[in-house]
Amino acid sequence: MTGRRVVLTGLGVLSSIGNGVTEFTRGLREGRCGAGEITLFDATGFRRQLAHEVRDFDPAEWIRHTPLEELGRASQFSVAATRLAVRDAGLDLAELRGRRGLVTLGTTDGEARELDQLVEAELAAGGPEHLAPTAVRRLPAHRLALAVVRELRLPRAVPSVLGTACAAGNYAIGDGFDAVRSGEADYALVGGSDALARRTFAGFSRLGLVASDRCRPFDAEREGLLTAEGAGVLLLEPLESALARGARIYAELLGYGLNCDAHHPTAPDQESVARCIGLALADAGIKPEEVDLVSAHGTGTRTNDITETRAIREVFGDRPPRTVALKSMLGHSMGAASALGAAASALALAHGFIPPTVNHRSTDPECGVDCVPNHAVEAPLRIVVNNGLAFGGNNASVVLGRYEEDQR
Repeated sequence: MTGRRVVLTGLGVLSSIGNGVTEFTRGLREGRCGAGEITLFDATGFRRQLAHEVRDFDPAEWIRHTPLEELGRASQFSVAATRLAVRDAGLDLAELRGRRGLVTLGTTDGEARELDQLVEAELAAGGPEHLAPTAVRRLPAHRLALAVVRELRLPRAVPSVLGTACAAGNYAIGDGFDAVRSGEADYALVGGSDALARRTFAGFSRLGLVASDRCRPFDAEREGLLTAEGAGVLLLEPLESALARGARIYAELLGYGLNCDAHHPTAPDQESVARCIGLALADAGIKPEEVDLVSAHGTGTRTNDITETRAIREVFGDRPPRTVALKSMLGHSMGAASALGAAASALALAHGFIPPTVNHRSTDPECGVDCVPNHAVEAPLRIVVNNGLAFGGNNASVVLGRYEEDQR
C-alpha cells in the first residue's frame, strides 16, 4: 500500500520504569527493572507475588473534564498517556479538535481490574442489587478510547478498541498508520493500555508461567514472565504536517504485518511468526539485511523465546540483528506491551542506542541471538522491527525507521 509518509511526533508512556518520555528513556538507558511486590490487590495465597506496577500515578493530574469515579484504571491510563503524547508532540488540543482523527487503543483485559473489584463488592454487599451503578458503568472496554475522545474533547476523532490480546498495541498502530497514510485521518493517537488485574495474574499463575523473581528472556534459566500494567500512546501524523510545523520526529512508521494462525490457544507457531515479520518488511519495502534491531515479544517463557528466535532466524538468517526483550525491564503489560515496545524502538532510533535485556545470566543456546545483555549500547540504528505475539496466534509486527529526508 502506498500513500503519505507517516511519522511519529509524540509519545505518551506510563510504565513500571518511569512515566513520561524523559523518565522512560532514562529507564531504558539505565536498564531499570520495575519488578516489585504487588500492592494493587491482595496476593495472599499465590506462590509468587511479584509484578510490575505503575508508580506515582495521580489520575487527577490528567483527567479534568470527567468524574474520576466514572473511569477504571486502564481508562485513566489511556487518557493520561494520550495527554502526554499530545503535549510531547507540541500540539495544542484546540488544533486537533478541528481535524479528522483516529483514537485506537489495544487491550487484553479492558477493565478487568474493575470487574475484580465489582465481584468483591458484590460479595461484601450481599448481592448485585446493592452495587453502585457508576461502578458497573466503568466495565465496558470501549471506554478506553471513548474516554480519550470525551476527555480531550475531540469531536472529529473516531474511537475504537482492539482486543487482540498481547499484540493489540501493534494492531492499533497499524490501524492508525493506514488511516493517516491513506488520508482518511489527519492524525492518529494509537497504542495500548492495561491495568494490573488479579484475574489475569491468577490465570498466568495457573498456567505456570510466572517467574519467581525476575523475567529473564532468552536466558538458559528463565522461568517465565511477570505480569505488568501500563500504557503507551503514539501520535502519528503525515510527514508534510510535521515538517510544516517544525515538529521533532522520533521515527518514521514504514509498515506493519498482521496474521492469525489459530494454531494453539497459548503456544506460538514459528512459521506464522516468521510470515508476520515478512509481511511487515514487505509492507515497509525493507529487506531483511537492512534491519538493525528486533524488539522481540520476548516473554521469558520456555516456548515463546525459542519459537520467536527461531522465527527471527528463519527471516534474517544465521546472523540475525540484535534482538532485545523489553519485558525484562517493563514486565508483560498485556495490550500495552507492543505499544511500549514501539515507543522504545522510536526512542532508540532517535537517540542512537539499544536498550538491554536485563536480568540476564547466560543465553540459552536454543535461542541463538545477541540479546544485548544487561547494559544499553550506543548504536546508529536505521531500521527496527517491533514484534507483538498473542494467545490464539494473533501476531503483529511493526517496522520503524530513523527519519531521513531522502529515505524514499
